[in-house]
Amino acid sequence: MSEEILVGIDLGSHAVRIAVGQRVPSSEERERLHVVGAVSIPSEGISRGTVSSLEDAVACVSRALEQAERLTGVSIERAWVGISGTHVLSHPSRGVVGVARQDGEIREADVERAMEAARTVAMPANHEILHVIPRSFTVDGQRGVKDPVGMNGIRLEVDALIIQGLGSQIRNMTKCLYRTGLDVEDLVFSPLATAEAVVTGKQKEIGVCVVNVGASMTQLAVFEEGDVLHTAVLPIGSAHITSDLAIGLRTSLEVAEQVKIRHGSALPDAIQRKEEIDLAECGAPESEFVGRRFVVDIIEARVQELFEKMDGELRKVERSGMLPAGVILTGGGAKLEGMVEAAKKALRLPVSFGTPIGVSSVVPDVGDPGMSTAIGLVLWGNSITGSSPSEGWKGLFSKVRGATQVPGGILKWFKSLKP
Repeated sequence: MSEEILVGIDLGSHAVRIAVGQRVPSSEERERLHVVGAVSIPSEGISRGTVSSLEDAVACVSRALEQAERLTGVSIERAWVGISGTHVLSHPSRGVVGVARQDGEIREADVERAMEAARTVAMPANHEILHVIPRSFTVDGQRGVKDPVGMNGIRLEVDALIIQGLGSQIRNMTKCLYRTGLDVEDLVFSPLATAEAVVTGKQKEIGVCVVNVGASMTQLAVFEEGDVLHTAVLPIGSAHITSDLAIGLRTSLEVAEQVKIRHGSALPDAIQRKEEIDLAECGAPESEFVGRRFVVDIIEARVQELFEKMDGELRKVERSGMLPAGVILTGGGAKLEGMVEAAKKALRLPVSFGTPIGVSSVVPDVGDPGMSTAIGLVLWGNSITGSSPSEGWKGLFSKVRGATQVPGGILKWFKSLKP
């Protein structure tokens, strides 16, 4: 059974989340994905998507794996792992090659050479390529070709999006995972995995922005015509709201977190000025009353800053206020009351709350938006390893092996470190 399961691991600053999926037969003559287990434990040794304490991170991931194995009754040996952080950068690239065959027919080997040409870009020092995502091809000047294999031409060009991360951070995360005895199927940029879980192919086609509001970071990915148009990681998350409240209310982070969860909102106009909160009910050592409107004003300031930065990312690709499918908000931070309404106002776009779709499960945690990335990683692995890969650039990944492989010789090197 261990060969039939797919595992996704999301290493977050607030929690380590593991989703375990299994392919099961369906009435539509193809397999569907059934999530048999979902685990979330408080994160240790991981900050802003990077490893801050190797020993603590190894112990934390080991506990999560042990809990997932007890829950599902299967041994977890391999996993698809999400990677994020402000060190992950994305930028467009282009690769141009001549078609090898004399009759001009384009083969998969030509596509692979074009992708390799796109990889040979000037990178910042110590960075490694995580993904080369083909967005479209050009054959002898004909633009907008999605799959050139089988077509005829003498010049093949690919427009690609290069996603790369700091090599030392990638190695630290990979080392952490191998120290637990786990094999890494692949490292996947987290916003891409999140999109697998919360948006449909139609939404990606007409234009959508997926936003995962985490504890210390907010990740976004913009899709149009089925392609990845832009990705970004913003250094603001729900933990910053908690810190703002702790400072504004002159209280502890634990009390501020409870105030945010129980009484927080991103819409101050909906709050009566006379409403008061007793901090003792949120864990404070003694009774102290504060105005709820004051609390919500503090939250709104940070939320507005976050949405302004999101809009700035959309402006970079000229999509500010111009995505027909709008914005899908997911992640634990998106559960704050009024986030959807505040986003609609700030971004001037339709906004909806995103929870994992496309999977079946009896596990209650699967509906939690915080599990979106972990479940997306399972779906990503399913589309890569399944018998019928999804269309578009995800399908090309399975043809052009190496496009999503863990960079360089990192996997081979770290396998020697396994206990």
